[in-house]
Amino acid sequence: MPSIRPISDLRNNANEISDYCRRSREPVFITRNGTGDMVVMNIADYERQMALIDLYGKLAAAEQEIADGAEGEEFSAVAKRLRARLDGNI
Repeated sequence: MPSIRPISDLRNNANEISDYCRRSREPVFITRNGTGDMVVMNIADYERQMALIDLYGKLAAAEQEIADGAEGEEFSAVAKRLRARLDGNI
C-alpha cells in the first residue's frame, strides 16, 4: 500500500520520510491541499529507475531498427573487437 503524507509531514518529519524511503525502497506520495503534489524517493532507487527507462528506450530503438531491416552483428565479432580495443588499457 503506498505511503501518502501531507506536505506538512515533509516539512516536519523529513528525516523520518527519508529513512522510510531508504528502508522500504518505496516512494512517499506527498499531498498539498488534499491533492497529489510530489513524490519523494531514495536517490539510488530513482537512479535505478532512470537507468531502466533509458535502457527501455534503447531497446525500443533497436527493435525499430530491426523492424526497419537493419542488419546486426554477431556477438562474437563485437566481443572480439571490444577485447582488441581494451587490451592493455585496463
